Amino acid sequence: MSETQTLLLGQVLDIHTNPFTVASDEAAAHERRGAVLVADGRILAVGPADTLRAAHPGARVIDHGEGLILPGFVDSHAHYPQTAIIASWGKRLIDWLNTYTFPEEMRFSDPTYAREIADRYLDLLLSHGTTSVASFCTIHPESVTAIFESAATHGMAVVAGKTCMDRNAPDGLRDDARSAFDDSKTLLERWHGVGRATYAITPRFSPTSTQEQLEALGALWAEHPDCPMQTHLSEQTDEVEWVAALYPGKKDYLDTYEAHGLLRPGGMFGHAIWLTNSERDRLREHGAALIHCPTSNTFIGSGLFDTARAIAEGQTVGLATDTGGGSSFSMLHTMAAAYEVGQLTGNALHPAQLLWLATTGSACAMRLQDRIGTLRPGSDADLVVLDLASTPAVAQRHARATDIWEAVFPTIMMGDDRAIQSVYVGGRQVLGPATDPGHSRQVPPLIADSLGL
Repeated sequence: MSETQTLLLGQVLDIHTNPFTVASDEAAAHERRGAVLVADGRILAVGPADTLRAAHPGARVIDHGEGLILPGFVDSHAHYPQTAIIASWGKRLIDWLNTYTFPEEMRFSDPTYAREIADRYLDLLLSHGTTSVASFCTIHPESVTAIFESAATHGMAVVAGKTCMDRNAPDGLRDDARSAFDDSKTLLERWHGVGRATYAITPRFSPTSTQEQLEALGALWAEHPDCPMQTHLSEQTDEVEWVAALYPGKKDYLDTYEAHGLLRPGGMFGHAIWLTNSERDRLREHGAALIHCPTSNTFIGSGLFDTARAIAEGQTVGLATDTGGGSSFSMLHTMAAAYEVGQLTGNALHPAQLLWLATTGSACAMRLQDRIGTLRPGSDADLVVLDLASTPAVAQRHARATDIWEAVFPTIMMGDDRAIQSVYVGGRQVLGPATDPGHSRQVPPLIADSLGL
């Protein structure tokens, strides 16, 4: 039996077309007084509030006033096991891994600790308006079970996989080619497509995998091509040089994946800053995705990813926090960083482009655009409602706005978790007051428990 229909009222911004390919006003529809109709966890309709209220008089109504209703944010590259070490000082990539990441990841052999961090991490995402994520786990199967079980509790669509490493990592964080294949296959068969879970085949990156391990994971992907594959590519110049030394027979960094069956549609390559023209051509031709991680790229000193160039040449591009190398759990903060990096590379990204990258663009990178990151009828009802005047600084700039883009841009640049008025996951409100937008918002339950609230 179908559940009661719910009509969410507020401003509605539907970016229905890629704003990198058409003018922003053509790519989006803004309803100053709009509505989203949801039932059974799905979006049924989007349009003017008066029209939908008249057409569905029996629907339960939740009025978000001036709040701006958008698809929930989608983070297409993160490391949930690094939650507790976010904002650690002063290291570049390899030192970061050895000093902070690997010691912390050792702890995830403990299923209790893994679940504690998974719960904390997903609560933090929801508090920042992020409703879906693609995350690396650790080599421990327990870490994968923890994030998928927590995601099921939260009702969230999550992509995750066991991180595979069989060299250049400490004892206790290495598997081998056989166990990487076997463990990944077992976890894939247990979780992929169960509820809202998507399993991702996950070699950390070429320096921590032998050719035998990459070949094994390529074989697994060939068996299960509907799964995504996530890894890292050309994040820092010294990393690129290291890969060249480790793989002297390969023509470039990308070839270390391509030669082993790890370049095809569904591949998600984090960072991808220092690419050759040949690599760029092959990534586009094979339909892989590049994931822009602006706060991480600047925090760890990696370099500047040119979003506009990548999309202009036909690349699929997602946007991501890359926590904990990234310095924030917030996709608002990540959009602001992407804007600033765009300025440095000569292309000021429009607010429509930033919002599209943080929703539909990232969903496309994960090949989940038919379910998340969109307000299209039939999509999962994962939504965020933004308060566009959440702080005095944002409010005074918002007051001068003459269109929706001027209204939302201050929140992209200066907003934080205070701008997150409400969050819906599968049509269920998980954060925020039900009917009074002026009321102080609810704290997600798992965070409340951890704080003793």
